[in-house]
Amino acid sequence: MVKRLSWVEPGEIDALARDFFIHALVDMGACYILYDEAGLCICITSLPPRWQGKYSERPTDLTLFGPELAERLTAMRASLVHPGDKAELEISVADENIYEFRSHMVAMPGQGNYIIMSIADRTEERQRAKTLHSLLLEVSHRSKNLLAIVQGIASHTARFTGNLDDFLVKFRGRLYALAQSQDLVTASSWRGADFMELAKAQIGRYVTGNPDAITVESDTINLTPNAATHLGLALHELVVNAITNSDILSQKGAVDIRCHRITTPEGQRINFRWTEHLLPGTVQASDWTQHFSSTVLQRIVPAALGGYAVNRVEDNSISYELTFPLEGRP
Repeated sequence: MVKRLSWVEPGEIDALARDFFIHALVDMGACYILYDEAGLCICITSLPPRWQGKYSERPTDLTLFGPELAERLTAMRASLVHPGDKAELEISVADENIYEFRSHMVAMPGQGNYIIMSIADRTEERQRAKTLHSLLLEVSHRSKNLLAIVQGIASHTARFTGNLDDFLVKFRGRLYALAQSQDLVTASSWRGADFMELAKAQIGRYVTGNPDAITVESDTINLTPNAATHLGLALHELVVNAITNSDILSQKGAVDIRCHRITTPEGQRINFRWTEHLLPGTVQASDWTQHFSSTVLQRIVPAALGGYAVNRVEDNSISYELTFPLEGRP
């Protein structure tokens, strides 16, 4: 007897053919059940573990699968009338495993019609399909959000620039900043981005000649994908403003960045603060508040994160403070 053979009715299958095909099916790990015209079970190979047992008598659908499934399988086989007819049935069991039953009527010359039924575990395959479907929906959702952000950047950049060359320079810079944030989010499998990594990505290329120009202090904070995207845009605007309005980044310790968790009556929040230390008269309020950056920093970013922002322009400093929920918005 083949080790994993579940049942063979003696005398009903030619010995040589039986052994050959049964060995092949068992080696493949394939589960097949052969029924005669009367619906009696003749041979079973490699039943799934949940239905395996020791059989001293000829197994039946009832003894193998229980009354509910046996009834459905009997009805499926009854629908097969002529050789070549096929039918299939997919069932979910209590532990959420999914099995596919396929039946096929075949004619054996001189011996009548038989039904071959295969059983395949489709659990992993269906779970992969479900996961893939969820991922595709998530990608579609995030892509639409990203396209909306790009459209907004393009629209507002155009509004605050007077010529094509100026538009292209600013628009490309903002797209690059957006791409850097997205790279961090993607690398984390869309779990988010570490704030320190985000800050380094957004400001690193602007301080290569003076790495001490900006100091960054932060708690260990993993930003949501949405927070990483919009805070990345805010960091880009802040550092570009610092370069545009003065040569501040040539000074040591000219900018302080702080990012910490705080407790408020509304719950845990993230508090982000950017402070530029300026020489008196370096910048005026109108230089900083009447362009696209003010829209990003005061309206777009706070609204996207469900928070609020306060910015101050004084004789010797510029500060921008953003507070938003720890979990941000989805």
